[in-house]
Amino acid sequence: MKTLARHNAKNVDEFRRPPEIVMRLARMGSFHQTRLSFMRTLLRRLKKENWCFERAVWEIDDQGFGRAVYSVYGPERNYSLVAFSHDLPDHMRSDRVIATAWDATFALFDGIPTTADLDRLEDNVPKQEAGRISDSELSLSRANRSVRLWQHVIENLAEGKQPDREQLESVGYLIRTTAVYGSGKFGAADRLTISQRPELSGPFQAEMLSVWLTRAFSVDLIEHIAKARGGDKAVVIEPGLRRRLGVGNSTGLGMAPFLMNHPALLNNWMASREEAIARVRSLQTANQAALDEFRRCFEAAIFNVLQWYSEHPVQIEKLENLNTDFGSISAYLDKENLTDDFPWNRLYLWSENNLSLEGQELLVSLLLEPYGELVDDLSACMDADEHLSFFIDGSMAIKQVKSIIESQCAWATSVDYEQKENRARFWYTSAEKLEPRVGERFDEPGAEYEVPLGVGYYIDQMVEALKSWDDNQIIADFLVVHPEHRHTLRRVQNLIEYPYSEIQDNLISAEMLPIDLLRCKLSFFGATKFDPRSDRWVRICMYQDAPFPHELLAAAS
Repeated sequence: MKTLARHNAKNVDEFRRPPEIVMRLARMGSFHQTRLSFMRTLLRRLKKENWCFERAVWEIDDQGFGRAVYSVYGPERNYSLVAFSHDLPDHMRSDRVIATAWDATFALFDGIPTTADLDRLEDNVPKQEAGRISDSELSLSRANRSVRLWQHVIENLAEGKQPDREQLESVGYLIRTTAVYGSGKFGAADRLTISQRPELSGPFQAEMLSVWLTRAFSVDLIEHIAKARGGDKAVVIEPGLRRRLGVGNSTGLGMAPFLMNHPALLNNWMASREEAIARVRSLQTANQAALDEFRRCFEAAIFNVLQWYSEHPVQIEKLENLNTDFGSISAYLDKENLTDDFPWNRLYLWSENNLSLEGQELLVSLLLEPYGELVDDLSACMDADEHLSFFIDGSMAIKQVKSIIESQCAWATSVDYEQKENRARFWYTSAEKLEPRVGERFDEPGAEYEVPLGVGYYIDQMVEALKSWDDNQIIADFLVVHPEHRHTLRRVQNLIEYPYSEIQDNLISAEMLPIDLLRCKLSFFGATKFDPRSDRWVRICMYQDAPFPHELLAAAS
């Protein structure tokens, strides 16, 4: 594990929120993107290191079908997004993981592909899971057009007009990815292949690069089709409006268990985020430049929420609360002195009693914005050597194990798991697509295939088994008799080094919302406009308002 770089301000620790506050599903399901989100980390690096970009291949016909290559050139290595655009009948367009065809498919190539590489990829990438790629590819992805926006934009550009701003902003993207696979899936390069490369060592940097270049492809493609239709009359999208286009994404249960399966990584994400917040809260004063930047970002947040739509009752209520919160924050800013006496800490403490969780966590994101020089270094602390968290200390006395549980796992042992509603769900892996799913324990078959993601329940079961053991015995003796508790003991021992590694809620409860898990992870990616389509999948937007490759070097950090 990388050690968090410590800020030199005194007593930062006293401003850090503890895990029992942060690691609750309702709060995690209200997280927003921050300066530490992976998309923003990537773009800062590319800008700082003066990466160059080229649309190296454009073999797209007038209907918009064919292949293209976007190459990026860095100080030491180069990468290329290889894109394929397909003629997809409307009836075959689906966001579901069981889809077999898409409007566009992509691979992130390690280097600059030759014609032979492109031919090989063209034979395989459009097939996605049914094809095979090699360790020369770092990610595999696919996307569908936005049915609501695609034809509207083409028709207007072809006629020499700009698309309707309100319609464009209400959708926010031209294409929507339905999967971005990396880390060895379907033959792609394993994570260890790239983990020591500075530009890709952080979490999901290859995937974020792929999505960013996919965004550029989507706009180039739609302008190309409009030009083919409209000829000299056609226009391109005005730069300010173009910036409002991101990349959509549909994400379901397949992503949800990631946070439980990678506790050390989750800890480092959370600990870095909380360290950043604590650093800002610990500041005794704020200068005028910081105040101006905070107010600018606050106004931008209000504007962005006006374009954030959802039809799901959970998110509708959150958005209503958020709009009320904006009024409360505005009133606070008008009457309070924000220059001294720990202004940001006072604002945060006020928010705990006056704002919804959605508002509190948006405020947390805004607090970091003026202080890049103070917090951006923490992005280097968000990866993890997960092998180090895999070992079990068998020499630990049972009384010490009990002590850890008593001090850090009350959230697990305080639940009555005899009540059906507290064990209503079970996690399993589907046979059809090998994707994570959630079943209803008392209404559906398959509980015998449960995977152990209900961490709280397993901690409670281990506590019960430990009751008959002497406190002075070592835990290795216990595991010889009860090997079924090895995975639970490992998680408990990890809490010593990784206090933010466990979600402190019952993950098999009838009240558990998988979309909270999705929202948390996607916020670390840098996603916006969370739009749940059920309690189990969500649509988002990525890279909205970010610079395009040709704009990056001139963009603000």
